[in-house]
Amino acid sequence: MAQLAINIGNLSLRNPVMTASGTFGYGLEFTDFIDLNRLGAYIVKGTTLLPRQGNDYPRMAETASGMLNCVGLQNKGVDYFCKEIYPQLKDFKSHAIVNVSGSTPEDYAECAARVAELEKIPAIELNISCPNVHDGGMAFGVSCAGAASVVKAVRAAYPKTLIVKLSPNVTDISEIARAVEAEGADSVSLINTLMGMSVDIERRKSNLSIGTGGLSGPCVKPIALRMVHQVAKAVKIPVIGLGGIMNAEDAIEFIMCGATAIQVGTANFIDPAVTMKIIDGMNDWCDQHGVKNIYEIIGVI
Repeated sequence: MAQLAINIGNLSLRNPVMTASGTFGYGLEFTDFIDLNRLGAYIVKGTTLLPRQGNDYPRMAETASGMLNCVGLQNKGVDYFCKEIYPQLKDFKSHAIVNVSGSTPEDYAECAARVAELEKIPAIELNISCPNVHDGGMAFGVSCAGAASVVKAVRAAYPKTLIVKLSPNVTDISEIARAVEAEGADSVSLINTLMGMSVDIERRKSNLSIGTGGLSGPCVKPIALRMVHQVAKAVKIPVIGLGGIMNAEDAIEFIMCGATAIQVGTANFIDPAVTMKIIDGMNDWCDQHGVKNIYEIIGVI
């Protein structure tokens, strides 16, 4: 079998397969289908300083080769996670990573600081696609200054591995990646969802309660591959690729484009055991192609 172990900053993963936040709950929901210990890491749902109710229904809609969602970061807050969820996760061998969201840099930093106190949580992933309340709702991640402001605040409060999840809804994602790298990010993950819309022509309304939502699934993969390729050439920190990965072949495409690790998202809704199949499929592919170590193919494109 090939050597699939990789490093993201100081974080060592047994293999490059991670799960994407918002598609995997707290991980516990999938234990009837997979062995969490086999994953490189799993990223729990978006967590905020205070509880959030999320958006009204309907907030999911199927599209051709994908789906839209506007869930709105519904969660019970970081204190609930620390007290109720963390004790159930801390003994798994695979790394649990918390996706942290907020409305101000201070919110992000305080949430990250509370997660930092949890011994068995070695990393966080910052969702900088959240609305910045100081700038009229514009997402932090769509400008270098906004992205940098969040990473700077969190870096001062959080000493462990810091992954920053980048928004694709920008003109040049490489500029954003360089900005967060300069402020101390240990890794970047991309892409987050693309803004989209779905219409019900009988009701003459959007199929989503707030009109628009985030597009994910196989339809976004070509865009995600292009952005991962661009960012991997623009920064020195490890890149985590995601966007439409459905099988091992998709995962290997991202790795060849420069990703050190990958995340599986929408595919979890279709097949809750897909991550196990991807790990096995990557091993098989490497064996069939004489690849002894996954690092041999990172960024070969």
